[in-house]
Amino acid sequence: MGIIKVNNIKLYAFHGCLDEEAKIGSWYRVDVEVKANLKKSAKTDELSDTVDYVHLNHIVKEEMLIRSKLLEEVAQRILDRFFKEIRMLKKATVAVSKINPPIGGNVEEVVIILSKKR
Repeated sequence: MGIIKVNNIKLYAFHGCLDEEAKIGSWYRVDVEVKANLKKSAKTDELSDTVDYVHLNHIVKEEMLIRSKLLEEVAQRILDRFFKEIRMLKKATVAVSKINPPIGGNVEEVVIILSKKR
């Protein structure tokens, strides 16, 4: 089993329960970790034998464009697409961070982390 991480994907999106968040938006960071059997790709040196991190990034970007009230829903959609589109995945973890959330105080970020196994 091997691990592929795509860290610090920075995106501007419009998630949140407040009307202002839908209009103004804010910065988000997404971190992805997937587990798969990477033995074959380590020998063949072929992209088709591994999890393409460009594909992971593409899914994250597309799902972050779809407005949601809760980050949990965004993270779950990302996970669901990972498992639907990438057959060799065994496990995936997605962390969605809202940078400087509007919660009244000096808070750097709020992070939601969800995992899924096949």
